[in-house]
Amino acid sequence: MATREQVEEIWPELAWIGNADLREKTLQTWMLAFERSPLEPQDLREIPFTLHVENCKVSFLDHKRLVVHLAQESALKIAEFMGDDMPVDKDILIAGAILADVGKLLEYEMKDGACVQSSRGAYLRHPFTGVGLAMECNVPDAACHIIATHAGEGNLVKRTAEAFIVHHTDFMTYEPLVKGLKI
Repeated sequence: MATREQVEEIWPELAWIGNADLREKTLQTWMLAFERSPLEPQDLREIPFTLHVENCKVSFLDHKRLVVHLAQESALKIAEFMGDDMPVDKDILIAGAILADVGKLLEYEMKDGACVQSSRGAYLRHPFTGVGLAMECNVPDAACHIIATHAGEGNLVKRTAEAFIVHHTDFMTYEPLVKGLKI
């Protein structure tokens, strides 16, 4: 189980969420996930961000923080160039980006020193468990929508601007590793 301080240490970007209530609910979701997970905060600095890339060297935390930073920068540029024509709720965006893979704490486990898919993960992918955790913590539906639609499951529904941003920042740092041209 993680302490509040441990969650704040791995997620300094929580401070970017201006709405104190949303910031707290986002933090509480991570605490709940650690409570139910065999993983510890330190594991996120060491485990791969995906099990779909053999010998993936990029850690879970490095990838997820990158996605949050790219989402933030994207929102700033969208505001600069598009203004009110494409409004982006930055608090919802950052909360959703921070929470997008929280369900992986229930999808992954450690066996013999290696990160593997858990038995729960064989049945329920992280977008589903992540939404469940977030809803338990009363995270707003707009942020839960980002969690639900950030991965391939989201290709079947309409996404908000915030969900598109998180989806694309996540996949632009994933798909080249999986599907990219190998030279």
